[in-house]
Amino acid sequence: MEWLTGPFEVAFVQRALWSGILVSLICAATGTWVVLRGMTFLGDAMSHGMLPGVALASLHGVSPLVGAAVSAGVMACGVTVLGRSPRISQDTGIGLLFVGMLSLGVIIVSRSQSFAVDLTGFLFGDVLAVRERDLLHLAVALGVTAVVSVLGYRSFLALVFDERKAHTLGLGPRLAHAALLGLVTLAVVTSFHVVGTLLVFGLLIAPPAAALPWARRVPMVMCGAALFGVAATFTGLLLSWHLGTAAGATVAAVAVLEFFLSVLASALRNRRVKDPHPAPAADTRREYAHSS
Repeated sequence: MEWLTGPFEVAFVQRALWSGILVSLICAATGTWVVLRGMTFLGDAMSHGMLPGVALASLHGVSPLVGAAVSAGVMACGVTVLGRSPRISQDTGIGLLFVGMLSLGVIIVSRSQSFAVDLTGFLFGDVLAVRERDLLHLAVALGVTAVVSVLGYRSFLALVFDERKAHTLGLGPRLAHAALLGLVTLAVVTSFHVVGTLLVFGLLIAPPAAALPWARRVPMVMCGAALFGVAATFTGLLLSWHLGTAAGATVAAVAVLEFFLSVLASALRNRRVKDPHPAPAADTRREYAHSS
């Protein structure tokens, strides 16, 4: 028991655990829509496309959070504008913005003397250096995410599974897509300076993907993703403490490992069951049709 609980008796590890839990809850609500909508590449691009703003903010003594918000806003606007072009596919536009913003960020960071340290901090963060005000920011972000997710639930559901029907029913698919971009931006911006872009993206994608084979409804996917994320945070911090590894990277690695174990367990379950349960996506469509 001491091996399990000993590290979490230290104050900064406790704050790291709470920050990981808050990030897990934020990413569970947002990441579920990202995975179901097929916006994984966009999430990766958003998380890494903030580097120019963060680098400029650091060089001029401004809060990195402000720089991250500006860069994320530029990315979101760029994705929206390029997505309306009939000659450029959305993936192409996102890829170009991703490479361009990341390259610009690396160029800016390379002008500083601590290039390697700054870039490593951006990617992996420092979850063990979380302050109480960081926890407050994450708690506020979680509240906003919860409110938007509840109010926009039907619109998000229609957007994910039948965009044309969402338009027919007057659920505003364009507004829903913009709100979803806003949730992704909020999750990435409020979390990256605490845990780094690697951990944010890992918790945004891996836990919802791990929960999908075991859930029949979107709210259950979110709950499962939250459980997977919290478990990855606890296990990752515990292993990092005893093995002396990087905390953020260890948490992200555990989250990805959970996904592969979940897929393996689901495959073994389906082999034993003659009549496997319907796919989560199909059940969710029926839920939407029933609620409509």
